[in-house]
Amino acid sequence: MRVTTHMVTGDGPSAAESVATAVEIPQENVVSEALPWGKIERVRELKGGNHSVAFVGDGINDAPAIAEADVGIALGAGTHIAMATASVVLVNSNLEDAVIAIDIAKKAFRKVRMNFFWALCYNILALPIAAGALYPVTHTRLPPIVAASMMALSSVSVIGNSLLLRRYRPPHVNNIGGIYEEDFPRSQNRGYELV
Repeated sequence: MRVTTHMVTGDGPSAAESVATAVEIPQENVVSEALPWGKIERVRELKGGNHSVAFVGDGINDAPAIAEADVGIALGAGTHIAMATASVVLVNSNLEDAVIAIDIAKKAFRKVRMNFFWALCYNILALPIAAGALYPVTHTRLPPIVAASMMALSSVSVIGNSLLLRRYRPPHVNNIGGIYEEDFPRSQNRGYELV
């Protein structure tokens, strides 16, 4: 997943440039003196480029853009309306947690796909056997207790695989704008924009 950071702020150009430089956001990705509808337009512009857009904000003027984004992220110390429109609330108000939230979501979705794949494969193989598909060849039937045990084993393996998420380690973020590539390898299909 490739993450590109943009900054859309209502602050003046000098403050925006100073912060962007400090956190390594390219100046071409900085929009200053943005009003709420300008923030919405920027989100729509980025979404139009076949990107998923996460918008991070904390104020009442950020709420419309938070709602417009694919993933709205509000800071816990922000306004109630910003938190109400957000998909994710960063309780500690730490911007690095936005990167961690994206990474956790990516890993959780990968686990869901993996579990679905293995459950599907298991059921495609095990159900015909339990139904007696091998009886013409082996002349033996699978006892119901064995079939039930195999199904329980399938469920336990899916749950066990999901529990591996407890071993999650957050990615290293060198600052808000600079995310190490090894933490977020490039995707061939889709980029992500963090606004």
